[in-house]
Amino acid sequence: MTDNKNTILAIVLSAVVLIAWQYFYAMPQAEKQKQLAQQQQQNQPVAPPTGNAQSGVAPPAAPGGVPGTPTAAGAPTAQTRTAAIAASPRIKIETGVLEGSIALKGGRIDDLSLVKFRETVDPKSPPITLLSPSGSPEPFYAEFGWTPGSADIKVPTADTVWTQQGSNTLDAAHPVTLTFDNGAGLKFTRTISVDEKYLFTVKDAVANSSDKPVTLYPYALISRHGTPVTAGYYVLHEGLVGYLGADGLQEYTYKKMLDLKPNANGVKSVDFKVTDGWLGITDKYWAAALLPPTDAALNAHFTTGTIGTTPTYQTDYLMNGVTVQPGATGNATGRLFAGAKEVSAVGINFPLVGIGGYTKQLGLNHFDLLIDWGWFYFITKPMFLAMDFFFHLLGNFGLAILMVTVIVKLIFFPLANKSYASMAKMKAVQPQMAALRERFPDDKAKQQQMLMELYKKEKINPLAGCLPIVIQIPVFFSLYKVLFVTIEMRHAPFFGWIHDLSAPDPTNIFTLFGLLPIDPTIVPVVGHFLHLGIWPLIMGVTMWVQMKLNPAPPDPTQAMIFNWMPIIFTFMLGSFPAGLVIYWAWNNSLSVAQQSVIMRKNGAKIELFDNIKNTFSKKKPQT
Repeated sequence: MTDNKNTILAIVLSAVVLIAWQYFYAMPQAEKQKQLAQQQQQNQPVAPPTGNAQSGVAPPAAPGGVPGTPTAAGAPTAQTRTAAIAASPRIKIETGVLEGSIALKGGRIDDLSLVKFRETVDPKSPPITLLSPSGSPEPFYAEFGWTPGSADIKVPTADTVWTQQGSNTLDAAHPVTLTFDNGAGLKFTRTISVDEKYLFTVKDAVANSSDKPVTLYPYALISRHGTPVTAGYYVLHEGLVGYLGADGLQEYTYKKMLDLKPNANGVKSVDFKVTDGWLGITDKYWAAALLPPTDAALNAHFTTGTIGTTPTYQTDYLMNGVTVQPGATGNATGRLFAGAKEVSAVGINFPLVGIGGYTKQLGLNHFDLLIDWGWFYFITKPMFLAMDFFFHLLGNFGLAILMVTVIVKLIFFPLANKSYASMAKMKAVQPQMAALRERFPDDKAKQQQMLMELYKKEKINPLAGCLPIVIQIPVFFSLYKVLFVTIEMRHAPFFGWIHDLSAPDPTNIFTLFGLLPIDPTIVPVVGHFLHLGIWPLIMGVTMWVQMKLNPAPPDPTQAMIFNWMPIIFTFMLGSFPAGLVIYWAWNNSLSVAQQSVIMRKNGAKIELFDNIKNTFSKKKPQT
């Protein structure tokens, strides 16, 4: 039957898309993560540093250049993070959102934890560590400074120990001031402030008391040593990122950086000359990004190097030179975003509706793209805005997902009505369709011709059966993206056993819901599918009921596809975020109710209970 074929076609198409999404977009690259973790362990010894060991700091800048990515011939030295922090005198950072310190040696912002966010759903688990100093197991830090216009000008370097003016802690109400005198007529002053969230502002000034002018170039960099273990999802960018003028959004994964060909100087680098840009390094939920003045002309770079066998990554920019006359003072301002990629902080640009954040506050160029909204941002962003609205209204993101599902159903209600009405008419003319097949059993062309005339006469769209399923696909993808990339969904609970809507349902039928102390997911090849929780089972049942709302096809192959499809989808969605599975189950339930009402309105028989009864009694379906 044509309507069943169309429905099967839509289901098979959805299955193919979901399988492709699962394998090429959504499935975690577990083996890759293990390899990266092993690589990091091999490249990060914990022996204490010796006097002659390489320090792993960036080499001094050439005149008019940014300090290069850290390189060293020998193996890197690494110590515990606590020991690395203690190796330099420090200024404490404490804002209620951020905790950490600034190293007086080098003036780096290199110790930062996000105290509002924990490593697991357990509120007693450690806070997220974002930045760590050079010499620790996973260095990740930001540095600001000046590079000289000529080699005879002494400027502060990574080894310079600054002097703090006063003794206060850095918080939103109290900036800190550092000074350094080069002993040759230049006094450098650095004032660092932080807001209530994640924005550091660094104001550098240099007073020239010498008898000749000097030219200095302001720079800023973010450096990361070692390749971090990434989530391993194709739909999520982790690595170097920036919006760089006419070049637009630039995303370079760690692997892409390592695969670059060295330039004439033997450096793997991507260079940009831009105005009104920003750049940094991003993880799934956290990021560090440089936000230079929007009117500044920049020489920006993405660069990779090595310390021994450990890869290093750096994003940096160099601004135009500042010439400071004798008796005058030169100034430069830089900003650092270091924190969680909250939409309220980063901002979101969308027509008519938007959340300001730093994007609007600082007039930044598409800083909202620090959050990886994906190609279908025009669906993903409004999906997030709708869920965020209902979350603040209802206090639960799970309930917000249910409400958004209802809104989506209402938006597509007219289209779905026409679709279901056409399907109902299709069922009503099944006796006439069967008569045509019997009348022209050996003439397929004649059958098709007469069927088309019947469709035209009864005003039936034979493709209508595809629409209800096809419509779900972009909504499904956009909801998946929101659940996966937005930190607002991280550790967001629903009810009962669902403590994190962005993670799979933690229950598993293959362990008898925790009674058996086994991990079936370690089984080769198929282990990934041996995680099947309660909500995926609920989703499978609702899908099965929705399919049983239609009469079973007479063709045995088609009937088999109908019977197996809910089972296949149940296993495929078993490892998807719980919020997505809840959406699918709720959407199925709404679709069953909507289709039943429309079928009754159009005089079509609702064969749900008959079909279920026939399935369990194994009777041959009626034609």
